[in-house]
Amino acid sequence: MNIDRMEFISWMERVMDRFDMLNNHIDDLQKKRNSIDGEELLDNQDLLQMLKISSRSLQRYRSIGKLPYYTISGKLYYKLSDVHQFIRESFNK
Repeated sequence: MNIDRMEFISWMERVMDRFDMLNNHIDDLQKKRNSIDGEELLDNQDLLQMLKISSRSLQRYRSIGKLPYYTISGKLYYKLSDVHQFIRESFNK
């Protein structure tokens, strides 16, 4: 079965358009899912990369109450404003 060049390009453009639509939809879902009261939420992985700390250090900050967190569906999240406050308090010492 032979497909001419123009037909192939047309099909590929359709596929790429569909990928773009799916990507936009996924981005919209991510934005909705990772916010509460209009504020961005970060998960453990985001915070570990942002602060460049170990998971044990992050657990310690949670345990001693230095860093507020929220559990949603068994996963830990941190409000971005709480993280900024934690950073400010850590540097002020």
